[in-house]
Amino acid sequence: MPIAFKEWAVTVRALAEGEQLLTLRKGGIREPEKNFALGHERFFLYPTFDHQRTDLVRESHRPELARALEEGVWSDGEPSPSAMLRDLDIAQPDRVRIRAWAEVAAHFTITDRRALDALSPFYVWSTDYAEKRLAWKRRHPLHVILLRTYRIPRPVTVKVRDEYGGCRSWLELTRDLPFEGTPVLSDEEFDRAAEEISSICSDRQPALV
Repeated sequence: MPIAFKEWAVTVRALAEGEQLLTLRKGGIREPEKNFALGHERFFLYPTFDHQRTDLVRESHRPELARALEEGVWSDGEPSPSAMLRDLDIAQPDRVRIRAWAEVAAHFTITDRRALDALSPFYVWSTDYAEKRLAWKRRHPLHVILLRTYRIPRPVTVKVRDEYGGCRSWLELTRDLPFEGTPVLSDEEFDRAAEEISSICSDRQPALV
C-alpha cells in the first residue's frame, strides 16, 4: 500500500507550490508512544483539515486554505467552504485530492525558539502556532524535516476512510499511486534553500534519515 504523510491541506498546497520546504513534528496522540518517528524516506502528501484554522496560518496564505477547501468533496448538506472558514475547526470532506509526493532531503531536531523563528521563511503557519508546536511536550525536541516535493502529473482523488482520521502522521492508502512528476523547485533553488536551513539547524546534530 502507498504510504502517505498527513499534513494540513493548506500546507500540502504550499509544499506543492514550492512556498514551503519543511514540516515540523513532535508526534500525535495516536503515534506510538506519542512520539514522532520518521519511518519513510518518500511518501505522498495527504491533505487533512483536522485542527486547521485560518488564524493559525499567515494572513498571506489564508486564500490558499480557501482553495484547499474547494478541492475537497463534501457530503450534501455540509456547510460551504466559505462558511467553514468562519468556524474554529473545519469538517473533513468525503474525498481529498492527492497532488504531490515528497522525499526527505534532511532531518534535524531543534529545541531553540530562535532557530524556529529563523526557519519562518520556509513555512506558512503563523509564528505563534509554530512556537506552540515547539512548546508542546517541552522535554521532546521538535523534528524539522526538509522535503523535496514533486507534483504528480494528474492529481488523484481518494476516499476519506475512518481509519485515516485521528492525530497520526502516517497512513496507508488503499489505491496505487505513481511516484512520478517534476520537482516544484529547480535544483539550484532547492540547494540554496537547503543550505540555509541546514545552517540554521547547524547547532543541532542532524537526525538519521
